[in-house]
Amino acid sequence: MSTNNLSTAILENIVTATIMLDESLLIRYANPAAEQLFSQSRKRLIDTHLSHVIQHASMDLALLTQPLQSGQSITDSDVTFVVDGKPLMLEVTVSPLSWEKNLFLLVEMRKIGQQRRLTQELNQHAQQQAAKLLVRGLAHEIKNPLGGLRGAAQLLQKMLPDPSLGEYTQIIIEQADRLRALVDRLLGPQKPGKKQEENLHVVLEKVRQLVELEAPKIEIVRDYDPSLPDILMDPDQVEQALLNIVSNAAQILTNQDDGQIILKTRTVHQANIHGHRYKLAARIEIIDNGPGIPSKLQDTLFYPMVSGREGGTGLGLSISQNLIDQHKGKIDVESWPGRTTFTIYLPI
Repeated sequence: MSTNNLSTAILENIVTATIMLDESLLIRYANPAAEQLFSQSRKRLIDTHLSHVIQHASMDLALLTQPLQSGQSITDSDVTFVVDGKPLMLEVTVSPLSWEKNLFLLVEMRKIGQQRRLTQELNQHAQQQAAKLLVRGLAHEIKNPLGGLRGAAQLLQKMLPDPSLGEYTQIIIEQADRLRALVDRLLGPQKPGKKQEENLHVVLEKVRQLVELEAPKIEIVRDYDPSLPDILMDPDQVEQALLNIVSNAAQILTNQDDGQIILKTRTVHQANIHGHRYKLAARIEIIDNGPGIPSKLQDTLFYPMVSGREGGTGLGLSISQNLIDQHKGKIDVESWPGRTTFTIYLPI
C-alpha cells in the first residue's frame, strides 16, 4: 500500500471529524466523521464555504487562517459551532498543511466529553460564586459608612443658619439613599423564603401576564408540559427569577417587529445540577429570537454589574441566579444571532 493510500485510509476511518480548508476557508476535503458532525454528505460539503455550514461560531472564523502565517498549529478547547440550530461544544485544532505546492488548513474537531463539560460548568459556577462573595463584601463595606454620611447630612441640615443651603445637604441625603438602594440590590436576598408545593405553570402565567402588560407587541408562546408535578419552592422568589430573565428578553426585543418569546417546560430524568444528580427535575426554557448575547459577555453574564443593555444595571440576572441557587437549581444560557435560550433546572 502506498503512503498516500495509507494516509487516505487513516483519515477515512478516524473518529475525529477532519476537514481540509483552502486559504479562503472553502472546504476541500471532509472525512466521514465530519459528514456525521455536520449532518451533510461530503458531496454537499466540498467547495462550500465553512461559514455556510456553520450558522454561528463562538470564535472568529478568520482566526483559523493564522497557522498559514505562523506555520504553527493552534488549538481552542472550548468552541461552540451551531449546526442546524443545534450547538456543538468542540475542541478545535487547526494545522498548516502543504500539499501539491499549495497551502491548506487541516481542521480537527472533537466533541467535548460530558465529564469535561461538567467540570467546566462547576469551575464557572465556582468563579461566579467567588465574584458574588467579593461584591457582597464590598457592598457591606460601602453600606456602613453610607449610614453615617446620611446621618451627618441630616444633622448638618438642621444646624444650617440659612435654610436655602439645605438644598446641598438634601443632595447628599438623596445620593446616599440611591447608593444604599443599589447596595441592597447587590446584596440581594440572603435567605431562602418560605417554600411550599406550587404549580410552576401558575408562576409562569403570572410572569407572562406582567411582561405582556409591559410589552404588548411581543408574541409570547406557551409550550407547557402538563405532566409536570408540583415543585417545593418559594413561588415569589421563583417568579422574580423568571421575570428578570423574561423582562430582559422583552426589553431587547422592543424594537424588533417579529419579536417572540417562547416559554417551554419539560420534565428531565437524571439531571446533573452543579455536580449533584437528581432523579427528576423541571426544565424551563426561555427562548427569544433577538440579536443574541455578545460572546464576550456570555462567560460573565451572571456577574453583578455586567449588562449587555445600555443603561442596564446588570443586577437582574445575578439576582435570578442567586434565587435559583437557593432552590438548588441552575441556569444555563446558549446564544447566537436569532436565538437565545436561558434554561433553568429546578430539582423536583
